[in-house]
Amino acid sequence: MEQTARHVAPIWFFNPSARTYTRAAEPPAALKFHRCLAGYHPTPLIALPLLGAELGIGRLYIKDESKRFDLASFKFLGASWAAFRALQARSGYDGPDSLAPLASYLRGRKEETFTLIAATDGNHGRAVARIASLLGLPAQVYIPEAVPEPAVQRVAAEGAAVKVVAGGYDAAVSAARSHAVADYRAVLVQDTAWPGYTEIPSWVVQGYATLLHEIDNQLAERGISNPHVVAVPVGVGSLAQAVVAHYRAKSPPGSSAVLGVEADTAACLVASLSADQPVSLRTGFTVMNGLNCGTVSPLAWPLLRQGLDAAIAVSDVQSIRAVADLARSGVQSGPSGAASFAGVRAAVLQCGAGDRREALGMDGRSVVVCISTEGPLPVDAASPAGHTELSQGT
Repeated sequence: MEQTARHVAPIWFFNPSARTYTRAAEPPAALKFHRCLAGYHPTPLIALPLLGAELGIGRLYIKDESKRFDLASFKFLGASWAAFRALQARSGYDGPDSLAPLASYLRGRKEETFTLIAATDGNHGRAVARIASLLGLPAQVYIPEAVPEPAVQRVAAEGAAVKVVAGGYDAAVSAARSHAVADYRAVLVQDTAWPGYTEIPSWVVQGYATLLHEIDNQLAERGISNPHVVAVPVGVGSLAQAVVAHYRAKSPPGSSAVLGVEADTAACLVASLSADQPVSLRTGFTVMNGLNCGTVSPLAWPLLRQGLDAAIAVSDVQSIRAVADLARSGVQSGPSGAASFAGVRAAVLQCGAGDRREALGMDGRSVVVCISTEGPLPVDAASPAGHTELSQGT
């Protein structure tokens, strides 16, 4: 199977002008907030020399988001900051940027109880449910029917009411939107945008920037100013938006290439970039549940169109192999998280690799960072490891 795959060119798009695109750096608005959460610590940046040697590069690092709080996913960074900002705006809270005083303030407003609403393929909904639980609020989460039952159980175990929706991710988003419109107490915390709904998704993206500032600090400790390539899994594109925004504001300009990695059954970003306009796809089954999205977020699209160097699509077989290889190297990743490494491997080893290496500026000295966005899904997902307590922390 692998021998055959190496002789098949992957689905690929390259934008040669992306590295000329620059933007102003944004202040790390959410970083201080996250540092005040009990249980916060930077997730590991792990060097994998053997897998780096296989790829023919200088150094390979994996940003391991399976260690993010006890939720095994980067999603809590975006969901927590966006929910905080949304509730701040809705309730009139003007205290410090910390959960504990917000929770106390909301408890004093007994006449008005908010409900947090979200659609999810798993991790985002669990994160929204957790933040609702920490704030003493109810949550309603809409989940596509194709999401595995253990993932559904993990959301429900956080205390959320769960509604499984016929259809794919876009159908779940539609159901969440309808609920939010019908219920004046609902606060929709979604990581994709549409006309008239952009502010909260922009706060989600701000929250994701925390992990990128962590990468900066961790590389600096190793004497590295900027990686040559950063690979990021792409669903609706919100995390990729955060990655592109971060590296297009770095100095010197164009020092890092950003590679987006999609599931080949849901490669809406490659399709959109190829058409130079947003394209929605009907998605199929994939083990990469977090990437099973058929429409790029309109908030992310302009930035990805201008500033993303390349996008590549990988198969379930490639993702599963990446999960196994990362596990043997000590990194626990789920299929969506391992897609970033699978994408780099496909780019530098499959048919036509020479052209893609040249396009990304990769050689035997290159430093590559793959963001592994999630840990593996436990067999028993009904009981979370335990809620993070509210604290202002340090």
